[in-house]
Amino acid sequence: MDPCPPETLPLAGGDARVLWRRNKRARRVSLRIEPKAGLVVVTLPPRAGRRAGLALLTEHAGWVAARLAALPGAIPFAADALIPLGGVRHRIRHLPQSRRGAWLEPGEICVSGKPEFLARRVRDLLRREAERRLSVIAAEKALGLGLRVRRVRMRDTRSRWGSCGADGSLAFSWRLVMAPPFVHDYVVAHEVAHLRHMNHGPRFWALVRELTPHTDAAITWLREEGTRLVRIG
Repeated sequence: MDPCPPETLPLAGGDARVLWRRNKRARRVSLRIEPKAGLVVVTLPPRAGRRAGLALLTEHAGWVAARLAALPGAIPFAADALIPLGGVRHRIRHLPQSRRGAWLEPGEICVSGKPEFLARRVRDLLRREAERRLSVIAAEKALGLGLRVRRVRMRDTRSRWGSCGADGSLAFSWRLVMAPPFVHDYVVAHEVAHLRHMNHGPRFWALVRELTPHTDAAITWLREEGTRLVRIG
């Protein structure tokens, strides 16, 4: 099946935007919700056809409708939108006559230039701010363990807030910068702990709890509010 844009299909629970994907490694037809775009992704293995995907959609129409309805409202990067930064709401202020790019003021994300550049400039600013804040936390926690972080990268992942490479590099979703600081502290501690334990065994979790007092609270916050971050921008 060639890549194609999403299509809108009528299901028992209401219309749903559906994206079809063919995966050579998939063993069965599967469904998942893509929260960023607010659509259903149907993955088909090599020998399965569209009919099998439609059958699964029909069978789970209620689940699909409920999951889509539960998604938080999307918040675009646009003038006057309220965007969290470190858990604190900031208003996007468009200053078209200025030439400073994008910068932070108390309670505001200021953006200069033409309207068509605004979303990209806000995204770039948040990415830079995420790298700055998370890199400092990672370096401090690694130093306390006598370890060194080789590199910190920012990504826009959908299913993982952070990851640790075998080479000692760490990667984080830049969207974390919108979460409260205690969430930053936990996610960074989690990945720094992987520099010593590349697993999720008892010793790993014991080290995470040594590195941060926010494990339980942050896990709960990400479970309840994480999707909201994906729906911003």
